[in-house]
Amino acid sequence: MEEYLDPFLNYLQVEKGAARNTLEAYSRDLLLYLTFLGKVQPSDVAPTDVANYLLRLKERGISPRSRARALSAIRMLHRFLVTEGYCTNNPTSIIQAPKALHRLPAVLSARDVEALLAAPRGDGPIEIRDRAMLELLYASGLRVSELVGLKMGEVNLSVGYLMTVGKGSKERLVPMGDAACEAVERYLSEARPDLLKEGESNRLFLSRLGDGMSRQAFWNIIKKRAREAGIVKNISPHTLRHSFATHLLENGADLRSVQIMLGHADLSSTQIYTHVTRERMKRLHEEFHPRG
Repeated sequence: MEEYLDPFLNYLQVEKGAARNTLEAYSRDLLLYLTFLGKVQPSDVAPTDVANYLLRLKERGISPRSRARALSAIRMLHRFLVTEGYCTNNPTSIIQAPKALHRLPAVLSARDVEALLAAPRGDGPIEIRDRAMLELLYASGLRVSELVGLKMGEVNLSVGYLMTVGKGSKERLVPMGDAACEAVERYLSEARPDLLKEGESNRLFLSRLGDGMSRQAFWNIIKKRAREAGIVKNISPHTLRHSFATHLLENGADLRSVQIMLGHADLSSTQIYTHVTRERMKRLHEEFHPRG
């Protein structure tokens, strides 16, 4: 079975336009699955093999969400094998996905967001850069990979829009807002030349070394700035993306527009934020209404 993994991943990349992160996740999940199966041919895999693998994951304490993700990768692999004529049976056709509890995404209050954005104090290039990145992340709702991957030509400050390439290599235009535009403009004029030194890079946001920033590096930045802002809850770059969507909906934005800005292919992915706003309204009612 392992000999079919590379052709499958190539199919995902070329035919489906899967992003690198998606390919890496599928590769990890499927390598574990194929190791479990051992030396078998595609036609020899039975539904009981798939079920036993999912049971093994459950016994190891793997969450229902992660097991459902693994099954999704396994389904796609076996569907590919049938479509390409490597076998005629799909052992996953009768397997049901583990039911995952839908956890509401963590969001920051507007006050916490303001504190976080103000945390990088000072006029040094690092502080100016961090302020610009935080402002832009909250203003646009970008994924962290989209933020650190931005190139110089993808941001248009004069019209207040940026162009990003999201999951599935899909391009989308996202408004930036005045505060983010001002922060990025200051970064470009006062901080980026210092960080770039005498090197060359087409990446918008640079590390101390003058090269493109990694996702892990920005993860460390937002953790540091959250501590400086006095935010005690555990946050990540995705927390600002969640906050972006939730605050838009709370202030009257329509779901379809938020879906487009987030780059969600399916509206159901965006609808989770309506649950967040409903839960928040319920808590406010309980706290402040005389009969709450």
